[in-house]
Amino acid sequence: MAETAKRHATYEDLLAVPNSQLAQIIDGELVVLPRPTLLHSRSASRLSMDLGSPFDRGRGGPGGWLILFEPELHLRADVLVPDLAGWRRERMPELPESAACTLAPDWVCEVLSPATQSIDRVRKMNIYAREGVPYAWLIDPSAQTLEVYKLAGELWTRCASWAGAEKVRAEPFDAIELDLAGLWER
Repeated sequence: MAETAKRHATYEDLLAVPNSQLAQIIDGELVVLPRPTLLHSRSASRLSMDLGSPFDRGRGGPGGWLILFEPELHLRADVLVPDLAGWRRERMPELPESAACTLAPDWVCEVLSPATQSIDRVRKMNIYAREGVPYAWLIDPSAQTLEVYKLAGELWTRCASWAGAEKVRAEPFDAIELDLAGLWER
């Protein structure tokens, strides 16, 4: 018996998802997840503040970046929403006036949760590699870990991983020291 071809999700399918859920199109499939937990949001918000001031705003750091919280990325047929993403200003001098971005970021950060971990670690990381995103961070607020990955050709290489309350310098933001304890505060 022949299998029926699976219909690829469309952007209209994504728009039909209620705002109380997070929708993405990954490998042609509409992936719908609950909104993140408050612990998840807290870690992402704290990291955004820690990196935003010295890198996006240039206060106490080198500047040169545009860092966004949950940007919608249109990367070929995929529509992804990382927790954080950053672009070097030389690649994106000004923020586009659109709801989505088609330029792959220079850095992405996914905050892991039980519901998203396999999607973030495998499916989304494969797309980020395909699109040539140079750096990816995976943060797990429950385990209190940060993993830093760098793209080497078409494959991810884990540069470093830390846990707990360490103070670290993590690529590509190693110009400043990041206090991981602040990411886990409740």
